Amino acid sequence: MSAKLLDGTKVGAQIRSEVALRVRDLQQRHGYAPTLVVILIGDNPASQVYVRSKIKACEELGIRSEKLTPPASITTGELLALVAELNARSDVDGILIQLPLPKQVDTKRVLMAVDPSKDVDGFHPVNVGNLVSNNPGLLPCTPAGVIEILKRSDIPVSGKEAVIVGRSDIVGKPVALLLLHQNATVTIAHSRTPDLPAVCRRADILVAAIGRPGMISKEHIRPGAVVIDVGINRLTERAEVERFFPGDAKRLADFEKRGSTLVGDVDPVAAMELASAFTPVPGGVGPLTIAMLMSNTVAAAEKRIQTEVEVGS
Repeated sequence: MSAKLLDGTKVGAQIRSEVALRVRDLQQRHGYAPTLVVILIGDNPASQVYVRSKIKACEELGIRSEKLTPPASITTGELLALVAELNARSDVDGILIQLPLPKQVDTKRVLMAVDPSKDVDGFHPVNVGNLVSNNPGLLPCTPAGVIEILKRSDIPVSGKEAVIVGRSDIVGKPVALLLLHQNATVTIAHSRTPDLPAVCRRADILVAAIGRPGMISKEHIRPGAVVIDVGINRLTERAEVERFFPGDAKRLADFEKRGSTLVGDVDPVAAMELASAFTPVPGGVGPLTIAMLMSNTVAAAEKRIQTEVEVGS
């Protein structure tokens, strides 16, 4: 058996084209372009790459964007004041605070200060509450992307057994809730789970979101399972690249050129051999995260305009 690769780039492009139509509709009917403000603090290279990708996606889809770069010395109070300003601006639909924040800043307080209707990351407790109770709201982008790739790849979820490895607030817990709302039977496993391989082998749908390169191996995957790899880990040792990508001359050449390559939380050889379908890294779940961020920004604008129309009528 060789797993079918689930193409996140293709699914992400479908979602983006739908978002572009919604943006055009807002412009034609209301003369309005949705606006996303990104706050980037410090010089974390990964954060800078992510923010560039988000700004570029906005440009391509007709979404206005602003990038604010306060100094790395910013205090919690100063950042809270900036968030309050953005909350009050009627021309701002989405506020995205790029993590991680400098260590002197209280991240939790800052994220909780964002107006839930502008919280396009879906992290605010109000949006988490909507997710738990299956009410409409802004969903966390990566978990929403996982559901989209399953749906658009015609992979049935209802009645299936799903195991999520990882219990983070950003991916593990929300993806478990979204699968539960799709009528899957859901288990959340983690580093303290006894006999993790046996628990994983129960899964029809196995979602890996633990942040450890290639940790999910042959002993974790039941033949025929669908494997969704949310992890993005950077390999900098040639031996590791050869272990995870044996005989992959293209990957090795890319590693030699860049000095690193990406691998997910799943051993790709094991997934290709045992799974019925598998999201590769890169090109799997990653492209969907930004696509869903764009969708959330437009959804926030649509809801605000709808509310204004209802209040005005």
